[in-house]
Amino acid sequence: MNRVRHLGVLAVLAALATALPQAPLAGQGPFELGSADGGTSAYASLPAALDAIAARRAQGDATALVLRIAGGTHVLDAPIVVRPEHTAHGGRLTIESRAGERAVLSGGLRIASWRVGEHAGQRVWIAELGPEHRELRELWIGERRAILARHPDRDTLPVEAVPAADGDWTHGNDGFRFRAGDLDERAIGADLVVMSRWVESHLPVLAVDVGTRLVRCAKRSVFRLDAGDLWYAEGALAHLDQPGEFCVDRKTGTLRYLPLPGEEPATVSAWVPRLVTLLNLDGRPKDGQFVDGLTIRELSFRHAEWWFPAGFRSNWPSPDAGGFSQAAILVPAAIHATGARNCRFEDCEFAQLGGYALELGSGCSGNSISYCVMRDLGAGGIKIGTTAIPDEAHDLSSANTVSDCDIGDGGQIFHSAIGIWIGQSPGNRLLHNAVHDFLYTGISIGWTWGYGPSAARDQRVEGNHVHHIGARRDGTGPWLSDLAGIYTLGVQPGTLIVGNLFHDIAARRYGGWGIYFDEGTSELRAERNVVARTTHGGFHQHYGRDNVFDNNVLIDGRDAQVQRTRVEEHRSFTFTRNLVVWQQGPLFAGDLSDLRCAFDRNLYWCREPAGIRFGKLDFAAWQAAGMDGGSRIVDPGMVDAATADHRLRDDSPARALGIESIDLRGVGPRARTSK
Repeated sequence: MNRVRHLGVLAVLAALATALPQAPLAGQGPFELGSADGGTSAYASLPAALDAIAARRAQGDATALVLRIAGGTHVLDAPIVVRPEHTAHGGRLTIESRAGERAVLSGGLRIASWRVGEHAGQRVWIAELGPEHRELRELWIGERRAILARHPDRDTLPVEAVPAADGDWTHGNDGFRFRAGDLDERAIGADLVVMSRWVESHLPVLAVDVGTRLVRCAKRSVFRLDAGDLWYAEGALAHLDQPGEFCVDRKTGTLRYLPLPGEEPATVSAWVPRLVTLLNLDGRPKDGQFVDGLTIRELSFRHAEWWFPAGFRSNWPSPDAGGFSQAAILVPAAIHATGARNCRFEDCEFAQLGGYALELGSGCSGNSISYCVMRDLGAGGIKIGTTAIPDEAHDLSSANTVSDCDIGDGGQIFHSAIGIWIGQSPGNRLLHNAVHDFLYTGISIGWTWGYGPSAARDQRVEGNHVHHIGARRDGTGPWLSDLAGIYTLGVQPGTLIVGNLFHDIAARRYGGWGIYFDEGTSELRAERNVVARTTHGGFHQHYGRDNVFDNNVLIDGRDAQVQRTRVEEHRSFTFTRNLVVWQQGPLFAGDLSDLRCAFDRNLYWCREPAGIRFGKLDFAAWQAAGMDGGSRIVDPGMVDAATADHRLRDDSPARALGIESIDLRGVGPRARTSK
């Protein structure tokens, strides 16, 4: 087959720049298209190469093609767009880094020219970015995310009172009373980030009255604010006072950065984001046209940002709210797919991003995301599916797999974002991932509150390591409430949560749970999971029916171990063959007095065992009521619970109850043996 003609450089990416050193290309372009016949063609831009591929497909060419990108950082002027035309006729397409190199696709701007000035008596670097960057929220100095000028510098402050609050918790507020000395007029023009319940709100400051200690904002909080809710201010030039912080003039786009000791403008790599989307898989499901068989391999995606656009309207409960009802759900992803089938993301890095990393939206089925790293995320990691059940079958997303990925250090801007979110989408698999260091929930499945129609069924969540949720290891949090290692909603027949490790889950006011079956969660099974070190309990079911919680280990909940909240007329769940081990405090929270649960063959052990109570009952009365007839209170004989080895010794009394030993030493991403 003859080589493809060079089609020229398209204007949409003509300004491609390389900011990192690259090896000589030996006469080849940075984008190299190869095919099975061994022929290659070089292109100066990615759109030119993609146009060449589309031209071949238009001629009926179904050859498998590989587009290799030279190492270094390639700055995008616009998102890369892959359409059905690039994979037509069953022609598979791979886009990857050239062998032995690493290509970075950046939606940012490298700051190459600083001038040194002074701010409040400190040496400051200054860059004139222009008015188009006046809403900038992110700056990276090397691999480090700089801090948007903040008050207080590292902590939060409490709301003192909310004079305008009413009794409806869904009614947000446009201000509150702060404590004396916590705020002054210098914050006007900044944003207040206020945490209430399970969300954060971003509220532009209009006025500060120091006398009455009232602050008034241009937007309303998502939910009602209460005394004690946490807040901080960011973005005011007056608060630029600590090394490592930056600030942007909201009128001119002038950037000021206070360097850390030892940093010099000539030796650092500084980036700010420009694009919202870096890569778009643009299928057309309603026309039966899909991006099918695309592989994205060994690429890095960096430097994207999203902020509330002019005229933004929130999803619920109030359109003028400065945030989202849950999960920062409307924040977009840097890589977005619609109508993608049988596509693969392998060994990719998603980092230094302002929103979610990757979204498989409507009409995405049979795709896989494996061995990828997602870190330093303004929002969350992965979104799969849609918030509403699609009216047409071709718009339903299903049967996608996320495996062996490391997803962490999220919620940097949108604190309520989630590591992996699955909405109205069935048949997905989450296998052997690490999800960690988020300020809200690690994994969330389902988007139906109550017992109404739900498409989120037949999911498999297995072998995942989910930890430091609600409070990150860097000391941030807990700021939010009502969160979990894994959170579910709605009727989900066939969904299985098996063989996962959840630990170090913390919430501020309430709801730091390991496994949380929230509103309407039904017909779901959780087995052979280990949950350790939670603030509010290893397992909580708000309300639902006919769930099974079998052969799990719950260790060291702070306030309780097991909770059921709402009393209903049906059986809530079956709780069998579980080990529950804790230090002190109650076993149960909530209301289990109706006995519409089934408990049997469990083993309970409190290290200070005097007076274990089952709600208001002692063990004998609990058994007399028909609960836990085959259960025991005894040391379970684990190998070493203190070091997270939760296997049972051979002489463990749990074995006589039919409880199987759980060995989770292989949870999380597995070593890759081959490509």
